[in-house]
Amino acid sequence: MPFDHDTYISPLTWRYGSQEMRAIWSEEYKRRLMRQVWVALATAQRDAGIVTPAQLADLQAHANDIDIPRALEIERETRHDVVAEIRCYAEQCPLGGGILHWGATSEDINDNVNALRLRQATQLIASQLRQLLLALASQIERYADTPTMAFTHIQPAEPTTLGYRFAGYAQDLWSEWTALQTLAAGIKGKGFKGAVGTQASFVEILRGSPMSAAGMEARAMALLDLPAFPITTQTYPRQQDLRVQQTLASLAAALHKLAFDFRLLHSPPFGEWAEPFAAAQVGSSAMPFKRNPINMENVCSLARYVAGTVSMAWENASQAVLERSLDDSANRRLFQPEAFLALDEMLRRMTRVIAHMRVDEAAIARNMAVYGPFAATERVLMALVLAGADRQTAHEWLRAHSLTAWEAIRQGAANPLPDLLAADPRLTEKLSPAVIHALMDAGSHTGTAAARARQLAQALLAGLSP
Repeated sequence: MPFDHDTYISPLTWRYGSQEMRAIWSEEYKRRLMRQVWVALATAQRDAGIVTPAQLADLQAHANDIDIPRALEIERETRHDVVAEIRCYAEQCPLGGGILHWGATSEDINDNVNALRLRQATQLIASQLRQLLLALASQIERYADTPTMAFTHIQPAEPTTLGYRFAGYAQDLWSEWTALQTLAAGIKGKGFKGAVGTQASFVEILRGSPMSAAGMEARAMALLDLPAFPITTQTYPRQQDLRVQQTLASLAAALHKLAFDFRLLHSPPFGEWAEPFAAAQVGSSAMPFKRNPINMENVCSLARYVAGTVSMAWENASQAVLERSLDDSANRRLFQPEAFLALDEMLRRMTRVIAHMRVDEAAIARNMAVYGPFAATERVLMALVLAGADRQTAHEWLRAHSLTAWEAIRQGAANPLPDLLAADPRLTEKLSPAVIHALMDAGSHTGTAAARARQLAQALLAGLSP
């Protein structure tokens, strides 16, 4: 079975994702965990007095002797992957092989292994998300007071601060980090309950021993440090898989939002943000001048893929017929590791970009100069009314001047709105030109944004401290 570039291999095998995440979902590691589960079962059965210490010691001695070629050879004959690993392991254990898998069914092994991997992968994603949140907290504090134009409907609205914008993304991602903690803490294995979840096989083999089937299960699961569902069929409830994918998809949505906004602000008409760009990096094979936001585009692309996995998990959960059907097996082998690997890649890229992004403060100031005065008319309106003007009449004055200023901008001129207002005798009867110009400084019209952004950054740092 050659796995090189002469045949198809998944991009997640070599292009996307970290080696640490790939190791969790590797075939080698899966089989090590299978043997850990078998050893835990045999240990509990030894404690029940039905397995000898020598048999257990034999299994323990060979728990790390993974032989994938031999297991695959057996699988070609048996057409059963778990049976193949059982026989491969049993061949290595002349004393313990005869009691291996005693009373168990395949999903007593597979589902416990899967739960262990789901928990480890979730913890790794949470750890990577923590690094992104720390990078965002740093940017929030750095740019808490930097005024920048905010946009609604992709149209200039009012000023905000750059730190406050970062805080919005951080708030969403902090909620996702909390959700990952809850998810990891709640993941459960099947336990040891046999072919349809009744533990009938274990009741039989434990008859006459001092240990009950429930006690044997509790002992084995304690060795694995994994809680078990109290009620299962042949498998653990596939609702758990759905919860996992929904949580991953929700994180992907938050990352997509940040990446999509980054791409917009990276574009030259905005020009406010830019990804790091290496000295020898090429933006386009045809257009030498291009500096495309390739990392954020990659995040958006992978986020869509993760979102698509939820429907498969939903169908598996909703169509798990009676005590079990096997039509979830193949797709779970694909979408579970792939969703984690995709998020692994997204988080690593996003963290690098946020930590090393280029903020063009000149472009921010330029956009503020063009669009900020329109937002500042709100301040002038409030001051005019306070000085005795009719609010509706004053609103019409400002609206007319704003339309004139928009046309000037469309023709390529600087925004003339402050000067237009300061030259209007209807306004200067109520406010001096100097006061009008001061009120038209939109950069100071950011309310409590800076203070609340800093508060969030400090809460983040406190909440994420080891």
